[in-house]
Amino acid sequence: MFETDTAKQDSPTAVIEGPPPFIPWRLVELRVLPDFQLFQRFADGTQGCTHMKDLIFSDHAGVFAALRDPAVFSQVTIDPAFGSAQWGNGVDIAPDASHHAIQRDGVQVLR
Repeated sequence: MFETDTAKQDSPTAVIEGPPPFIPWRLVELRVLPDFQLFQRFADGTQGCTHMKDLIFSDHAGVFAALRDPAVFSQVTIDPAFGSAQWGNGVDIAPDASHHAIQRDGVQVLR
């Protein structure tokens, strides 16, 4: 039986120091392009555009509706922990899905 009263709470079991391990779909470059598009370049050199306008302005946009304002959309950054495109309100794009779509099709279209 696990005894919680003697276990150290919130203590790490391991700590990795230094640069993160090589992950092919980790973003290394991100640029905002006109018409709600993003240019993304990944750690393995894969690069291409993600078209987001259809999703952002759709009836099922959900959290992405907050990006309809071009000023908000342009505030995208690379999340340092996950290597994904992320906005200040917590909305992000899964980098592995972007990488796969761009590698397969040369472009990612979110709808």
